[in-house]
Amino acid sequence: MDGASSPTAAPILILLGPPGAGKGTQARILQDKFGLVQLSTGDLLRAAVAAGSDAGKAAKAVMEAGGLVSDDIVIAILGDRLADADCAKGVILDGFPRTTVQAEALDDLLAEKGQKINAAISLEVDDAEMVTRISGRYTCGACGEGYHDSFKQPKAEGVCDNCGGTEMKRRADDNPETVAQRLEAYHAQTAPLITYYDGFGALQRVDAMGDIGKISSDLGAIVKVATA
Repeated sequence: MDGASSPTAAPILILLGPPGAGKGTQARILQDKFGLVQLSTGDLLRAAVAAGSDAGKAAKAVMEAGGLVSDDIVIAILGDRLADADCAKGVILDGFPRTTVQAEALDDLLAEKGQKINAAISLEVDDAEMVTRISGRYTCGACGEGYHDSFKQPKAEGVCDNCGGTEMKRRADDNPETVAQRLEAYHAQTAPLITYYDGFGALQRVDAMGDIGKISSDLGAIVKVATA
């Protein structure tokens, strides 16, 4: 991450965290509070394909063939998106980069734009508690209201508080064994990124096991400094 960002460069923040850590929820809160734009890889790819850009066409061809979209294509799509006017106040990257190779490619892209990573924020979790948190989740099949076996059950068993629906759904992969495997894979994949951004002094850590409001407050304090 050589070079400094220009005084007017939009801040670039990265949210790191395993499934269920609350990245999406916190990114939306930061988006509303600071005017930042949340960018997730999946949304970027779908939008690029729908728009029919050169990178989007390349991504569509790969996906239709059942392949994985290359880092080069993802970086090209991200570069196009960062040029849009709504990104002028800054962005939160959710789900990218996932590897140090992607992180290095991202640094190169930003350097060309006179930008850099202002902060890579790691949402720290307790694996055992996360298994309980995620594997207990279920939703109302009618309206999508979320519930949990331990933390939030409907007032009347099996009846949604929000819409009165009685069909509850669970994700097939929200079971203890699969959740534990996903967490293990996340840590193996992300550990090099933690080291990478820590080496540049860009890494920040936030305890993601507490109250949503407290987590938001901690994140907000980091964002204020990063965007100053």
